[in-house]
Amino acid sequence: MHIETLKTFCDLIETGSFSKAAALNFVSQSAVSQQIKSLEQRFEARLIERGQRKGVTPTETGKIFYDECKEILERFRALEERMRVKSAAIAGSVKVATVYSIGLHELPPYVKRFIKAHPQVKVHIEYSRTDKVYEACLNNTIDFGIVALPLRRPNLAVIPFRDDKLVIVCNPEHKLARRGRVSVEALAGADFIAFERDIPTRKTIDRILKQHKVEVNYVMEFDNIETIKRSVEVGIGVSILPETAVANEVRNKQLVALNFTEGVFTRPIGIIHRKGKVFSSAAREFVNMLTST
Repeated sequence: MHIETLKTFCDLIETGSFSKAAALNFVSQSAVSQQIKSLEQRFEARLIERGQRKGVTPTETGKIFYDECKEILERFRALEERMRVKSAAIAGSVKVATVYSIGLHELPPYVKRFIKAHPQVKVHIEYSRTDKVYEACLNNTIDFGIVALPLRRPNLAVIPFRDDKLVIVCNPEHKLARRGRVSVEALAGADFIAFERDIPTRKTIDRILKQHKVEVNYVMEFDNIETIKRSVEVGIGVSILPETAVANEVRNKQLVALNFTEGVFTRPIGIIHRKGKVFSSAAREFVNMLTST
């Protein structure tokens, strides 16, 4: 059994297509079919469902085999990289998935610093919803994800990154704008622009309001922090957002950010990856930089 056969099987499962798997591996469709057949004969088990209208899907045994194959391929890729490296220079690529508020406002300084230190590394940042970031980690299609309020899941590991300070955000013409600090109680009855209910940061904000027995008037809900900021900017309502995410607008006097009189409220940010993930030297160096800065 060759490593190329394992890769072909994984490509087939991920693309759901014999033709696409064949193209990715520069072989014919019949060659892909023959490789799958030889695997099934070797393990005396059916690995894929045939004749499916929605493309190729793995059987339960096929899912187990796919998960294990991905780990083998990851380890082999890492071994190849180590064997090929003839100097201390770190090269390759790093693929990271994160949510908009972190990717647009938290990561840029780190990415800039990393690329300057390791110019031979290509850094790919994908922006997605939180659930899609978890899904990408579990499917092993990225090196790691960065999310707010990371959840502990059986097949995922969490590395603490940093705590994000939350502030009250309003239009410069809003009645609260001239105050230096504002209590949570001052938001009672206010028109409020929030994250959608399944966004982790929304749950943190709801918890803050509930702890202080404050009810706001939810006028809009979005999954995108940029849309929330624009809505606050035009005076539709106020919001509670990460301080780093509104720094540019505050600097340009488009928004006002106010601290809480009760103290500092934060949302934790974590790096998540699939358990057992073997990082490339580039990915490992990027994580080390994030956690040591």
